[in-house]
Amino acid sequence: MQENGHSSLKGKVAVITGAGSGIGAAIAEKLSQLGAASVLCGRTESKLAATAKTISSNGGKADGQVCDLKDLRSVEALAAHVEKTYGKLDILVNNAGVGTFGGPLHAMPPEEWDSVMNTNLRGVYYCIRSFAPLMIRTGGGDIVNISSLAGKNALPNGAAYAASKWGLNGLSYSVAEELRANNIRVSVICPGSTNTDLGPHAGKNANKMLQPGDVAHVLIMLVTQASQSFASEVLLRPTQKP
Repeated sequence: MQENGHSSLKGKVAVITGAGSGIGAAIAEKLSQLGAASVLCGRTESKLAATAKTISSNGGKADGQVCDLKDLRSVEALAAHVEKTYGKLDILVNNAGVGTFGGPLHAMPPEEWDSVMNTNLRGVYYCIRSFAPLMIRTGGGDIVNISSLAGKNALPNGAAYAASKWGLNGLSYSVAEELRANNIRVSVICPGSTNTDLGPHAGKNANKMLQPGDVAHVLIMLVTQASQSFASEVLLRPTQKP
């Protein structure tokens, strides 16, 4: 389906993880502007409520659901809520991510490693495990994983984050092959430096960085792509180096 204005996603249901701020909030707002019902997933109820308020004030539909992606039961409960409330899922956006950028890998506490991997990689696995069967049963959809150019390049002092994103890319390519016969398109977006709270931005010009809305724009391009094709990967860079 191609984008044709405000109602191009009317009747669609989307789940967006990490929707309380930054890229996730921008994606949820854009999906809602195009008519989708957005299920907002995150750990902080107040942040989800703020995103939902912005969406509803613009005439959109938003449903905030507190969920811990590191807990399979929490993700399964979210999937059960979506199936009971909406009966289907058309778009799954695995956006939630964390990172630590304070030093070399050999100085990183194991609990920080676990936090990065459990959110950035295990959480995506839990979401696909919980939601893909629903998408298969109801005829297909789109899964878009938000990765990073750190999943393509070296990132000194951010090795765990880079490893999680390299892993997410490999997961995405492989799951795309597993699910394409079920009419499910799996894509990955790899943004460069983006003006959010995540990441080492010291010394960078925020005005030259990617903005959350830039990533949201690419996601809309992916999910409104004509049904006979899909873009498996998009590398997104700022025009001017920040």
